[in-house]
Amino acid sequence: MKYDISAMGNALVDTQFKVDHSFLDKFGLIADQMIIATKEQQDAMLYELMNMGSESVSDCGGSATNSLVAASYFGSNCHHICRISDDNDGKKYLESLTNAKIKHAGFTKTETNLSTGKCLILVTPDAARTMISVLGVSASLCEEDIDIEVIKNSELFYIEGYMVTTDDNFAAVSKVLSNLENSNTLKALSLSDAGLVKIFMKRFKEIELSDLDIVFGNKDEALAFSESDNFDEACNYFAKQSYMTIITLGGDGAICIKNNKIIRSEAINISPVDTNGAGDMFAGAFMHAYLKKYELKKCLDFANYAASKIVETFGPRLLKENYEELKKYLKKN
Repeated sequence: MKYDISAMGNALVDTQFKVDHSFLDKFGLIADQMIIATKEQQDAMLYELMNMGSESVSDCGGSATNSLVAASYFGSNCHHICRISDDNDGKKYLESLTNAKIKHAGFTKTETNLSTGKCLILVTPDAARTMISVLGVSASLCEEDIDIEVIKNSELFYIEGYMVTTDDNFAAVSKVLSNLENSNTLKALSLSDAGLVKIFMKRFKEIELSDLDIVFGNKDEALAFSESDNFDEACNYFAKQSYMTIITLGGDGAICIKNNKIIRSEAINISPVDTNGAGDMFAGAFMHAYLKKYELKKCLDFANYAASKIVETFGPRLLKENYEELKKYLKKN
């Protein structure tokens, strides 16, 4: 089967809560960043949140998953490479992927005592999201989980930046990129988190050397990845690269840097509720439009508009009918 997009990323069941900054302070968390935690650390926070009666939503998540769900609902044929345990969370996860018409390899074939991964997402009144992840079985996603023929039969292979955090994950990504040398499959990387980029810079730079076609990131991630002191310096760095760079700028819209030129998309005037999943929606929408051969400005505008709808929503997903409305927007505008 020919796929539009295949992606590799963590399979995490997301539980999202509304909190104020005092909760972050209590647990020593930095707003708008992601940390890898132990189950005990995550459980302590969850216990406190339950006692507080905080408003919450839950769904299958993970950055690449969110992007694939968006692209699939827009009409792209998608496949997800992830590792899921045969437990209750894993069953719900695969059911959610199937409902979104995303193909997958099913439960991990390797015997394991590790459970399906979980992510606790804390959203503060300023709409920033702070993530506490327990990767579980996702941490051991490795080469044996990969069907390289699926990836070679995809127009685009999308790498979630969080894949650099474990040796198994990074080895799996490296193996795929090695197999894609001289392939027609486009290669895209999401930078995912500025703190992550700084900690795992060497691994990110190794991926950069693999003849990438697209890099996605926000302003902070772009600054970190380019090791720049200011945004103009970062833009100059990306302008010199062979790949196309897409940078989201929050209230300032988004830009595309390609062939030493910058294309801009203006911000959508909205009242932000929750930024969780906005970058994932942006990437999924952009990749879908790009593979459908829309011009870059239209791809950028569509992705920007789609992401704005997520920012107006509590949670990383829209209702199915909202994706249909966005599809109509792409065709009309």
